[in-house]
Amino acid sequence: MVAYGFKKFFGPQIEDGTKTHTIRGHRRRHAHPGEPVQLFTGLRTIHCRKIIDDPICRQVLPIVIMSTDLISCGIAYIEIDGMPLRRDEIEAFAISDGFAPDRLRGLAPAKLIGSTARETMGRFWRENNPGSRFEGVIIRWSPI
Repeated sequence: MVAYGFKKFFGPQIEDGTKTHTIRGHRRRHAHPGEPVQLFTGLRTIHCRKIIDDPICRQVLPIVIMSTDLISCGIAYIEIDGMPLRRDEIEAFAISDGFAPDRLRGLAPAKLIGSTARETMGRFWRENNPGSRFEGVIIRWSPI
């Protein structure tokens, strides 16, 4: 079983089933389809809390995200399993990844929240991922 840690402000969206995936960099081991995953906030701290009972991983796919400071939305390109997302799909993806501004107000730092989910994701991405190109995996789970 694999454990994944999340920022506290993603917790409510994982709990209500609107966030059912996570994007992670390559590492030695990720969850495999059919395997339970553990989802926590405050992982490796005294404030560690399990968000929900262990959902089952249903899919692990390669993902590429390109970010830039040259456009206000920050996210220039997303490709999942070799398929690039269209502009409207990037906004929908950013919402499903937990970056809808109305869901984060009052929970996330104000400097993180943009006018769109794509812009909010771009701000978060640039703050937490060095470089303009990210290659990793998207891990999707089935909500309980």
